[in-house]
Amino acid sequence: MLRLAGLVLCVTSFLSTSSLGASAGPRLDNDKLYRYSYSAEVGLNRPTGSTRGNAGFRITSDVDISLVWRNSEIKDEQLLQVQISNVQVESAGKHSRKNNIFHGSSAESILGKVRLEALQRPFMVLWRMGKIRSMYAHKAEPATIKNLKRGVASMLMMQLKSGKMMEADASGKCLVEYKATKDQVIRTKHLDSCKMQETGFTTHSPVLGVSGKSASETVITLENGIIKSADAEETHILSVNARHTAATKVLSRQSLKLKKIEVGPAEAAGKDVAGVVKSLDDKLMSVGVIGEKVKAKCKGCPNLMDTWKAVRSKLEPDSLSKAEAPRSFLTLLHSLRKASKAEILTVLRNCSKTALPQLVDAVTSAQTPSSLSAMLEFLDFSKKEGLVLQERFLYACGFASHPTETMLQSLLDVSKGKIGSSDIKESVVIIMGALLRKLCLKGACEIPTVLKVKELLLAGPDSTQEESEVQMYLLALKNALLPESVPLLAKYAESEVGAYSTIAITALQRYDPKLITPEVKKTVNRIYHQNQRIYEKNVRAAAADLIMSSSPSYMEVKNVLLSIGHLPHEMNKYMLSKVQDILRFEMPACKLVQQVMKDMVSHNYDRFSKAGSSSAFSGFMARTADVTCTYNLDILYSGSGVLRRSNMNIYGQSNTALLHGLQVTIEAQGLESLIAATADEGEEELESFAGMSALLFDVQLRPVTFFKGYSDLMSKMFSMSGDPVNVVKGLILLTDHSQVIPLQSGLRASAEFQGGLAIDISGGMEFSLWYRESKTSVNNRGALVVIGNVTVDMDFASAGVEVGFETEATLDFITTVQFSEYPFLVCMQMDKTTFPFREMVSKQEKLPSGQTFSSKRSRDQLVPGSEFPLHQENSNMCKKVFEQAW
Repeated sequence: MLRLAGLVLCVTSFLSTSSLGASAGPRLDNDKLYRYSYSAEVGLNRPTGSTRGNAGFRITSDVDISLVWRNSEIKDEQLLQVQISNVQVESAGKHSRKNNIFHGSSAESILGKVRLEALQRPFMVLWRMGKIRSMYAHKAEPATIKNLKRGVASMLMMQLKSGKMMEADASGKCLVEYKATKDQVIRTKHLDSCKMQETGFTTHSPVLGVSGKSASETVITLENGIIKSADAEETHILSVNARHTAATKVLSRQSLKLKKIEVGPAEAAGKDVAGVVKSLDDKLMSVGVIGEKVKAKCKGCPNLMDTWKAVRSKLEPDSLSKAEAPRSFLTLLHSLRKASKAEILTVLRNCSKTALPQLVDAVTSAQTPSSLSAMLEFLDFSKKEGLVLQERFLYACGFASHPTETMLQSLLDVSKGKIGSSDIKESVVIIMGALLRKLCLKGACEIPTVLKVKELLLAGPDSTQEESEVQMYLLALKNALLPESVPLLAKYAESEVGAYSTIAITALQRYDPKLITPEVKKTVNRIYHQNQRIYEKNVRAAAADLIMSSSPSYMEVKNVLLSIGHLPHEMNKYMLSKVQDILRFEMPACKLVQQVMKDMVSHNYDRFSKAGSSSAFSGFMARTADVTCTYNLDILYSGSGVLRRSNMNIYGQSNTALLHGLQVTIEAQGLESLIAATADEGEEELESFAGMSALLFDVQLRPVTFFKGYSDLMSKMFSMSGDPVNVVKGLILLTDHSQVIPLQSGLRASAEFQGGLAIDISGGMEFSLWYRESKTSVNNRGALVVIGNVTVDMDFASAGVEVGFETEATLDFITTVQFSEYPFLVCMQMDKTTFPFREMVSKQEKLPSGQTFSSKRSRDQLVPGSEFPLHQENSNMCKKVFEQAW
């Protein structure tokens, strides 16, 4: 009998222990009131700034928590009543009394009587196993007030066992990791896993984008199973990738501390939560734990027309090289994103002719349904008269930071309709390729409109016999970079039409080397080595570039080196310069080239001593901790000394991301007859032609023709003014990042980072038979402004921090050729003028009464100009050219 009793006691003890272990949740005692002090603050600053200088505010109060009802079957399911009282609002930073706008203000004067009453109205939370399963509040309460209550409730989230799980609190649904000891629980939230209601957007290129770093940790101290204190700290740092000093920091802190325990209300009777809640207050409703969206109301903000009147003088053509142009562009952009279609059309129809192209840039860059709809209604593509505005619209679409399927569908509809200008028709298709790529990068490669455009572009080159249309489709594929278009581009690389070959090969150069298959490599090698037919020099040069940049094999490199000495005169020099540039600049193929050069047959004096004026050179434009900027200049001449191809590239690299910032190519052919010279092999029948092609920020633009045909050449020569031909001019939205940061405290921060560029790229070609001299120039003028701001805008107070930088710069590339004697003299110059650079930071706090505190600081410097170094041979030639000119 005693043994049986002992066994029963053991089993009972085991069951009790198991039940206790399974509970794993904190419990409040009946008939007790737990009085806590609570504070929630948000501070905005730069990451390196002191918290004393934060812009922001702090809300302090008392919080009373009591048990209202406990589930009789599940003891860890408890309904708690929470009441906030004794509310105070103060500045989060340390300001003097003069600058402290919160000093002397009561909570009622700041919040307003209605909001304060709503905040201090009791609400209830269903607390189960230490997790907030539901929250009950008056539905009619303002969203900001309900969010603040959610922030208080989020401080009760906990569990008594270590582990990971998905949890929802005021900031969203996130992966949370718990580390529990006897009297302490550390709750770490993995903010990169959070699923939030409001998703923003960002620039597709990481080089031009914004990086974020976030952390959230709550330390909970327990005493007898009750929360004695809870301290939470959450940080969000956002920085511009191209310049990490342009950064903002959001610091959110919460504190909940137990003051005392008093006698509290008796537990209510009831079978379920819903019945108990209704019996206590029939206006209480389940409102969810995750914070609600809050629409900020801007009182006294200017409308679109007022904003336009304030900035339009800064957007005239003569101002585009100044920083005030992109700064005004960004101001206008913010206003456009809030405007209706009718408001936008009114501004468009009442704009001067000179400022209208810049307004079109801004409206298109806004990328809202209203702005796109307004532009499509304003422009008439069936007429030739609006060519400039139509092209500015198309280019702004191509540079769109976050294009939509609607934008691509709109261009597809335009392409199928009547278009008055053939140039615009080409631009529409070319830009569709750019939008296609950006949508695919966003993971939208299988949406219906993208599939339609894919089919159109892939079938395009074979669907027409018109040379201009084939080039149009190939340029669109160069923008789209579809993996499935690689075989098609390889096919056109072997075309008998030199323009097709050049576009196809340069398009293949933009692909990841992993997509350049062995079959494509065989094709490109056939072109370079002319195994089946003779190709133009610029086609072969492009093929050589592709071979050397696409993970070449040992034999491919060896065959390229062995070809030097058997090529046309100037191409020998070009290829020699290219190999030397690979070695000097330590490009990916460098080690393989060094290995091949150990063979004296491939590397000897006869092969590496070829003379000529063609060249290839790469160098650094800038190297900082954030971004590396490189350039390369390739110049290829015909055997008679006339320019065949000039190619300038500028790249930006940030971490592992690469941005093709600029490519300007000038090509000329069939000019030998002007100086009674003999054309090179394979180029005897080429038509006289000179043109310019530009690729800007990974977007290929429609090429510009200087002249085509002998008669056009002669007429241009006799009427040539020497003025450059514009290739790109306008305003571009480079950086565009927007996000809402819901904080655990229930407050919400809004982040906006935008970078605007005013750019003017032009090129020219002068040809003098009298002086037997030619000169080509590429002129780049630009002004850049990047502004990032983070604001916390509540109904009752707002705070913000703004950081940014701006600059104005000029970059000229001039090539002078004197062909009065052989070898002819070639001088290349790449000049950067002295330019200003400014960094800014400002902070602001504002109350509904109109009281405002603001501070601004800036730092200015002049960056000295310089002439970028090229190879020594070029320096020697420049001395001779200028000595003769003198």
